[in-house]
Amino acid sequence: MATLTKAHQELFRRSPDEAFASFDELRNHCQLERDYSQDVWIQPGEFVLSHDLTVCAGDDGSEFGLVDWSFSQLCKMAGVSKETINRLTPKTASRALEETLPGSGKPLQFLTTANTVRSVHGATYTRLWNAELLDVINEFASDFTPPQTAMDGESTGLYCGEQDLFAFLIDPTGWAEIDGEAFAPGFFVWNSEVGRRSVGIQTFWFQRICQNHIVWDATEVVEFSRKHTANVRDALDEIRRMVETLVKRRSQRRDSFAAVMKKAMTERLGNDADEVGSVLSAEKIPRQLIKDAMELAQQQGAFTIFALVDALTKLSQRTVYAGDRTELDARIGQLLALAA
Repeated sequence: MATLTKAHQELFRRSPDEAFASFDELRNHCQLERDYSQDVWIQPGEFVLSHDLTVCAGDDGSEFGLVDWSFSQLCKMAGVSKETINRLTPKTASRALEETLPGSGKPLQFLTTANTVRSVHGATYTRLWNAELLDVINEFASDFTPPQTAMDGESTGLYCGEQDLFAFLIDPTGWAEIDGEAFAPGFFVWNSEVGRRSVGIQTFWFQRICQNHIVWDATEVVEFSRKHTANVRDALDEIRRMVETLVKRRSQRRDSFAAVMKKAMTERLGNDADEVGSVLSAEKIPRQLIKDAMELAQQQGAFTIFALVDALTKLSQRTVYAGDRTELDARIGQLLALAA
């Protein structure tokens, strides 16, 4: 089984203003960003950098300020180190960029929000809005929620900043049995409207999530990602398919698990103490534990599989060493297979 750290890494690189308390809050934020943003296509050489590094473009001389990411992209297009430009005065820096940026070629794509340039791309870049991705998630995984709040008391696993989006969602009611152990479904999804990262998803089944948002003992881990090229929207179809598959498997496994539990609550492990003792001994349950478990089960009125598993689970907590307790709990959990 795998240990997944994507959400853990996001937790420690995000500032408080990038964290969102709920999926709806994150989705509304992304929709507003889309509503108030637009692409402005400008031919190389048709925009001017003022002495304070403001972009002046268009027939009306509109002015746009650069953010750190769009400034980095301009430096890359100019073939000049960002660190070098940052050492210059704004006047000298703007002159250096003007002289090194391409003066001809295909038009450039400026993503603007209000009077700010969020990103600059060439003609081959195709944008996928965060809101489009979250609409798919909302439609096909509406009952998934963020995990418990992280150790800082604020971060929920839902983030959107200047450069990208990341969401960590699970189904806390989706516990089901896989190979005799309990797992619940979850997934990470990510995107960038400004070219900072690809669009992608990672689905999985997990056993435990700590307050550092590390996912422990994950199985059936599947990942997909795609770059923002001409057919990037095809990624939404694949993400939709992966989420639908996860939800379908969740429902099938949860129904199967519920049926097993219902049967375990009524089916007896034996007609008398001798029969029950023989079955439990064959499953390698310690003799003293068998005696105490049967006494507890009798208090519930019958030697049902569920009553005995419940009693054994309570008694296993007395085991001193964690390794021995884990091995014992695994044997006890296997008893539920007798009701399958």
